Amino acid sequence: MMSNDLPPILVSACLMGEPCRYDGKDYPCPAAQNLADTRTLIPICPEVMAGLPTPRTCAELQPDGRVIDADGVDRTAAFEAGAHEAVRIAREHDCKQAILKSKSPSCGKGLVYDGTFSGTLVPGMGKTAQALIDAGIEVLSENDCADLQS
Repeated sequence: MMSNDLPPILVSACLMGEPCRYDGKDYPCPAAQNLADTRTLIPICPEVMAGLPTPRTCAELQPDGRVIDADGVDRTAAFEAGAHEAVRIAREHDCKQAILKSKSPSCGKGLVYDGTFSGTLVPGMGKTAQALIDAGIEVLSENDCADLQS
């Protein structure tokens, strides 16, 4: 932990510049990356931790809670395993907060794609975001992380 004694923050690895998204790309977030100057950041990718390859077929949450990829394959077990592993890592490092990639079926907070692969967003939580919230960890999206700069 850094000398300021603030707890580490769990962060989606794609936001830190790791090319682990479903499309094999990253999604760098300068505000999250800048937090490394003052906070210990613990990068995670729940989908990779669950054994899914990069790149991989995109997947979306379905209204019934399953995660189905664009080929029709049920990936729910992998997404739930990744969520479980994220909670384990957060507890292991005593993280009180997580900064996760918005809209993702794993990491989305507040809005996720609707399961039709049409680009439509609906209210909801990704599997990892919900598991972390259930474990008492504050979840922020990359759109919220600038608030942590102070």
